[in-house]
Amino acid sequence: MENRSQRYQRERRSEALREEITTLVEGELEDPRIGLVTVNEVKLDPGGKVARVFVAIAGDDSEVAESLDGLNASRGYIRHELTINLGLRHAPELVFVLDQSEERGGRVEELLKRIEKRKRHT
Repeated sequence: MENRSQRYQRERRSEALREEITTLVEGELEDPRIGLVTVNEVKLDPGGKVARVFVAIAGDDSEVAESLDGLNASRGYIRHELTINLGLRHAPELVFVLDQSEERGGRVEELLKRIEKRKRHT
């Protein structure tokens, strides 16, 4: 079981990784496949060796797939830059995951509006 200080340290490291990865993706990566990408969240596993990077990508399905391919192709460069910029001995393995929480949230909002309309009509 993880104690409070370990969890706090992992959360701080996750936030630092998120900020640095955001800076790298927005400014330094010059891969033409990478479109408009927003880094929403970084979750470190308890051991700190793997980081899941949740990204939102604007565009249609083909643009999203191309952007994910570009991000996965630049994982090594991003890890290298993380070790330099954050002073890490070992950067975690990065796994880019498409964050679909906004789409799901929109769907939930739509369903709630439908329920509200039905309540008004009855």
